[in-house]
Amino acid sequence: MQLRSLLLGAALTALASPALAHFGMVIPSTPVVEDKNQATVDLQISFSHPMEMVGMTMAKPKAVRVIAGGKAEDLTTQLTPTTVMDKEAWKVSYAVKKPGVYQFVLEPTPYFEPAEDSYIVHYTKTYVSAFGEEEGWDEPAGLKTEIVPLTRPFGNYAGNVFQGQVLADGKPVPGATVEIEHYNQDKAYEAPNELMVTQVVKADKNGVFTYAVPFPGWWGFAALTTAKEKIAHDGKPKPVEQGAVLWAEFVAPQKR
Repeated sequence: MQLRSLLLGAALTALASPALAHFGMVIPSTPVVEDKNQATVDLQISFSHPMEMVGMTMAKPKAVRVIAGGKAEDLTTQLTPTTVMDKEAWKVSYAVKKPGVYQFVLEPTPYFEPAEDSYIVHYTKTYVSAFGEEEGWDEPAGLKTEIVPLTRPFGNYAGNVFQGQVLADGKPVPGATVEIEHYNQDKAYEAPNELMVTQVVKADKNGVFTYAVPFPGWWGFAALTTAKEKIAHDGKPKPVEQGAVLWAEFVAPQKR
């Protein structure tokens, strides 16, 4: 009887503890380059639970690229190890040489999550505007799945409404589920309850979602779908959660 009670208590505890949302993360040192002193952009690349500031070990990414002016440059060989949230992560620096909108794109090595009995692959991107240029921020990067911003993904105030369109294989994903979290770098915010850690919205029939950002900082938007292909694990095919992740910074206005 005592053993049964202990097992029941453990099961109830597990049910009462929701899994934290995973987020691929690509965070630049600045989303807006205004002068030559800022022209080297440092990128922090990790796999984490950003609101709770719980890091996860990240294998070396399959690919990291920068896309500007319709051309892509591979940065994968320039990656070096670092630590984010006390876990293995990656970093790379990129020297911006001319005006433009730069999309930094991550394709990770698939991660197997035992708790979900599936693989996770988060195609993640962020944007940097350089020297006053803002043309091309609404152009797809051509990823297997991605969020194409309908709101300019830089130069936004906290409180602004952000919209994006979820694509998979280049087509809109009707009714896609989008998870949203704040990168709580300084642990300045505490969620009132567990349900407030990850915000959730649904895209409409055209794959378009809307979210009003409540306070300043970096915010991640992750649209989750299931890939058509499976990946073998211990000889058995496992489903793949593919995430289209976009990071954007929202700032508070400065007083004179």
